[in-house]
Formats: sequence, C-alpha cells, structure tokens
Amino acid sequence: MITERIDAVTRIPASHLMAAPPAPKSVKIELTGRCNYRCGFCALRTRKVQPKGDMDFGLFKRITGEMYEAGVEEIGCFYLGESCAAPDLLVQAIGHVKAAGFPYCFLTTNGSLMTPELAERCMAAGLDSMKFSINAADAEQFVSVMGVKPRLFYDALNNLRMARETRDQGDYRCGIYASSIRYDGAQQEKMEALIAERVAPYVDEHYWLPLYGQMTHWNEDRSQSLGYVPTAGNQGRLDALRDPLPCWSTMTEGHVTADGILTACCFDSDGIFAMGDLRTTPFMDAWHSESFKGLRKAHIEKNVKGTICEGCLAYA
Repeated sequence: MITERIDAVTRIPASHLMAAPPAPKSVKIELTGRCNYRCGFCALRTRKVQPKGDMDFGLFKRITGEMYEAGVEEIGCFYLGESCAAPDLLVQAIGHVKAAGFPYCFLTTNGSLMTPELAERCMAAGLDSMKFSINAADAEQFVSVMGVKPRLFYDALNNLRMARETRDQGDYRCGIYASSIRYDGAQQEKMEALIAERVAPYVDEHYWLPLYGQMTHWNEDRSQSLGYVPTAGNQGRLDALRDPLPCWSTMTEGHVTADGILTACCFDSDGIFAMGDLRTTPFMDAWHSESFKGLRKAHIEKNVKGTICEGCLAYA
C-alpha cells in the first residue's frame, strides 16, 4: 500500500543518518514548473525562482540513469509543478523510468487535468501509483483555498472516478490513491463526508496529511484568511509523524526541479536550498556536495541555527 512506501521513505534508517548517506531510496523529479491551481498553502504559489520551461527529456534520461546506477529504487515524476500540464512529457518520462528498470514509478496530481485518456496513457506506460490530492470539501472551499474556478473541483473528482474505471477495465497494475489535508471542526466533518462518498469508493487507499508550513511561505495573515494553522515542517503523514529534526527529506529522498537543480527541501520555492546543478554535476556528486553534507550534519546535531533551514516553521 502507498502508506507503507511513504513511511519507508520518511523513516531515516541508520544507513542514511550521516552527512554523506548512500543514494536516496526515492527521488521526485519535476517535469514542469507549471500548475493550474493557486493553492494558498503551496510553496509553488510564492516561488521566486520559477523554471523557465519543462524539463529537457535528454536531461531526464541522463539523471535517471545516474540514479539507477547509484541504487535509487523509486522515481516520482513530479515535484512542485503539476505534471499533467505537460502530458506528453509525463507519459514519455514514465515509460523511460520503467524501461530503465526502476521497480516503482509514482505520481501525485491535483487531478483536474488527469483525463481518462491521459490516465490510460500513464498506466499503459507502466505507472505504478497515481495519487490524487483532494484538499477541499466543497466548491466554495475549493475556490477559497485553491484560488481557481469551481469547475476544476468537480473535474478532479470525476477524473478520479474515471481513473479507477480505466484501471479496472484495462486491468492495469497501477494503484489509485488519494490524500487529504485534515482540517478542524465542521470543515473536517465535511471533508470526511466527501471522502466517504466521492473518493473512498474509487481508491485503493486514502490517508490524511497535516497542513505543512512549507518553509517561510506561511504567515499569520494567511493562517487567518484560510482558517487553519500549519504543522511544523514536513513530518510526513498524520498517522506516522516524524520528528522535524533531522528532516528526512535531506537524507532519504531527492528532489529535482524542472531546471535540473537538486534541492535539499521538498518545499523549496526560493532556490536557496540548491545543492547541485545536475546539468553539469553527476547526481551522486551533488548528493554528496559539501553544502549538502554540512546541512545534514546540522540536522543530525539538531541545531540548524545559521543554516538555510533556520527559517522553517519546524524550528521557528
């Protein structure tokens, strides 16, 4: 199940609790910096260093080849941007990952662009896991939080249902999953009702997430306007929360922007977490760069004062 895989990544084993750990188990690669949502809680909304286009497929092939040789087992064809905004590249990337021998290729999507046609193309290419992020209980909240037209709320739910139908009819070996932010009070009750009626019947597993602070892009005004307060840092899913220090994303999962930058943070929108440029630097050299090793050392010592992580809500 998807939660077992998530927990295996967010749990830092002794083998990776070091300044220069082995290759991460999982790497998320951003295919495009574009997204058709404007979510109030997302780092993409305030991204200051925006990739200028989609990832070059030649670069994708080279870096995934380096990752495979290094021992990476899982490739996520997404990061901050919505990969379905580049559908042909997405299908091409999935096909390459599976042809290269990676045992697991996964995708998270907001669902609004995951049409039945695209879903079937992804599954036929070999996608192992398709997860829908369902984070609004109704069209009104959707407009308030996601900042786009309510039609996309219904599109996402309908696409989720049809993805399940496509999977079952085509007998594809692709898990269908969904995650949702856990709210408070009446809003959470509405979410639970939506999940029970429109999501749970069509997924293999659904799980809850805390509202991540996403680095320095949260403030009190935003909290008041959206009606909830984020948790510290990225502590994983609610039923298996991890300590904020050391942060697992620095040691067990890689994150690559559409421009080919290896970043230390799963919510990096400033570009300040760049640990290496994979256009010119081999993946493992960037993974073991001096800047990355120094940051990990601070995390292991649980003292990130003076580092780029100091401003995270986890340590404020």
